Amino acid sequence: MVIIVSMVLMVMDYRFERVAIVRHVVSTFLTPVQWASDLPASALDWGGSSLKTREQLLDENDALQVQIAVLERKIQKLVFLAAENNRLRELLNASSVVEDSVIVSEMIGINPDPFVHEVTINKGEIDGVEVGHAVVDADGLMGQVIQVSEFTSSVLLISDSSHAVPVQVNRNGLRAIVVGKGAIAELELANVPDTADIRQGDLLVSSGLGGRFPAGYPVATVKRVEHDPGRPFAHVLATPSAKLNQSRLVLVLFKDARKLAAAQRRSEDEKRQKEEENRSELAEERP
Repeated sequence: MVIIVSMVLMVMDYRFERVAIVRHVVSTFLTPVQWASDLPASALDWGGSSLKTREQLLDENDALQVQIAVLERKIQKLVFLAAENNRLRELLNASSVVEDSVIVSEMIGINPDPFVHEVTINKGEIDGVEVGHAVVDADGLMGQVIQVSEFTSSVLLISDSSHAVPVQVNRNGLRAIVVGKGAIAELELANVPDTADIRQGDLLVSSGLGGRFPAGYPVATVKRVEHDPGRPFAHVLATPSAKLNQSRLVLVLFKDARKLAAAQRRSEDEKRQKEEENRSELAEERP
């Protein structure tokens, strides 16, 4: 119908100029009709475009979520590495102020028995570690090697109830014995006379007596001194200087630098020998 009316108007417009007004009115009237007739197709096009855009957005969102997860993991790793570098720097600073030869070791295991304060480190006979070697972290004395295998060693912490360390008060040289209580954050001084000059906050360092531990390493800080009238000894408690339940990187102390150097040479020779054996095995496996 619309087409017929339009054709009639075109013929009339060609022959009669007065029909222009009628054509204008009819055209104005038909415009909404034409728009309405195009509406379903436009709606379908818009709906398809919107649906496609939504699917694209969902895909992009999934891709972004994956990227975020990857970046978060990288950030966590970077934070860990930064903390690890700080701990290594602290260890290197600690080793630079002592005369003993040292090797850096990593804690790789903890004894699950709650009554035994013992850890395992990743250095052993091949590295020159021997029973009796002292172990320290960046803050102080941690313990002593009590068992050695080829590649690992067991270290008894100073907090173990069977452990004792000869110490002296850094302020005045007063000698005493620090013993473990089986508590990771608390040590006790044995048989301190009630009249001894020892105070809260005093730093206790290894005295070197007995030959087990080198002298001068921080062991603990006095946190409480209790006097019981009528008893000859004061009750003295101290806090370990080393981070016994936090440190993962430690130093093993060598009294004889020559033994350490010899062990390092043996270790390097054995590593080279193993690398050569591995290369030979790979060469034999190739056709």
